[in-house]
Amino acid sequence: MNRRNFFAGAAMLPAAAQAQSAAPAKKKYRAGVIGLGWTGLLYDLAERTGEKFSVDDIQRPTPKLDMRRRHYSHDHPGEEGLPQSYSVALSERPDVELVAGAERDPKRLAVFGERFGLKALYTDAIEMMRKERLDIVAVCTNAKGRSFLTVKAAEMGAKGIVAEKPMCHTLAEAGAMVKACADRKIPLSAGAITTTHPSFGRAKQLLREGVIGGLISIDTRGPGAQHQNWAYFVDGTIAWVSGTGDKPRREGGSDEFTGQGMAVTSDGLVIHFRHGAPGVRLSGAKGEIAFDRYRWTLDVELDTPAGRQRVTSPWPDPQFVPPYHSVYTIDDVVACMDGRMDEPKNSGRRVAMALEVEIALKESSRRGGAKVELPLADRSLGLNYDWFR
Repeated sequence: MNRRNFFAGAAMLPAAAQAQSAAPAKKKYRAGVIGLGWTGLLYDLAERTGEKFSVDDIQRPTPKLDMRRRHYSHDHPGEEGLPQSYSVALSERPDVELVAGAERDPKRLAVFGERFGLKALYTDAIEMMRKERLDIVAVCTNAKGRSFLTVKAAEMGAKGIVAEKPMCHTLAEAGAMVKACADRKIPLSAGAITTTHPSFGRAKQLLREGVIGGLISIDTRGPGAQHQNWAYFVDGTIAWVSGTGDKPRREGGSDEFTGQGMAVTSDGLVIHFRHGAPGVRLSGAKGEIAFDRYRWTLDVELDTPAGRQRVTSPWPDPQFVPPYHSVYTIDDVVACMDGRMDEPKNSGRRVAMALEVEIALKESSRRGGAKVELPLADRSLGLNYDWFR
């Protein structure tokens, strides 16, 4: 095991986190991957192609694969960067043993077995989970089967679950996933997005320490249930939303919210979803924290010779370093399993909240910007995603 591969980003972590990363693993977790497409496996073996396919096809187009290909994410420290797929990220953790994979496409399943030297290969994910006694399950299928398989993984003894994005289609599916995991105290991380990076944890720490004073509002480009940053910084529940400017379903299949709007929490926090906003901006009584173009900035009010002014302060480590692949969402789940974290940063609960906000914004826009109160009564409501989701 080359520990440098997995811990290539360790220099970005706070000192305490670095110490945890460097410490010998106290536990060994058995892991399996369901779905060996791009996020499950192929990102680390080939360049992404745009060839269209039906997600229901058992044998989908597979590009030319390089079985010896190493990580091409060179922006990270180290010689090889960080792995992108869940299979490789799990296999390179010193505290995890990748033991099995499930995939309907026999060609991809065989490639997985060859790449990791495994014989526990399944075309039936339920059979794999029943036989292999998995501690960690990565659900990397398309969105259609994600809720069912996540619930089954929870029911069949998983101690930690990572599910790729988008988490699911409907509010009912999201609720089932969150409940199945919450009832069993299973950490569920719902997608390898920027929020899983350790720098987001630093931003929340600064917020809790009062560096910018009390939080007044949050600014972001959109609700983005498939990739959202704002929900991580919301402690209350969403009371109501108002939206406008949504567009009908696009050619690629997506009907995700494209307009602008706002959400108000039960404790009065206002979240603005507006075009032109940064990825996320946290406005406080004494300053602002913003994440945009993959960089964090911090503006705080200080006493200066010219009086009290708002000035740009250096961002404390870690700063964000792209890309933001599966390594960090897995790390959050393992940290929860080890008792070092209460909830993954991009938890299923938070994504379910973002999904409901996005659906409610669409409904508000359809009704001319009317106020829509949450929770929504109709849990069959959902979103469609691009064809490959």
